[in-house]
Amino acid sequence: MYSRCEILFPHSRVSGLKRLKGEEWQKLVERVAPLPETHEDALAFSHMMIKLCDCLHCDLSSYKAALGCSACSQRTINALRDTDKQLLRRFEKSRKEVRTYLEQIGLAVEQAA
Repeated sequence: MYSRCEILFPHSRVSGLKRLKGEEWQKLVERVAPLPETHEDALAFSHMMIKLCDCLHCDLSSYKAALGCSACSQRTINALRDTDKQLLRRFEKSRKEVRTYLEQIGLAVEQAA
């Protein structure tokens, strides 16, 4: 009845967002998609998408959940009126939040080379 859907935006869905915005967004997606899901930037991207898609309020019996994470995230990015620069600022804000959290709990941060 339902497509396979996670509760929160999964890292495996990042690459499906590539062509939805401009060049700067595409570069960000290309950089983040191949990273392991435990990488700081992958965590930051997922954190940003969780906030944008409102995953914390997704009810598994809802229409939105029935669409699945891929469709929901694509619809969310398409509906945003943010420019690439605004989206990159959102990503940077999420990265700072993730980094702060990881430092607070004493985990080493896996950074891009």
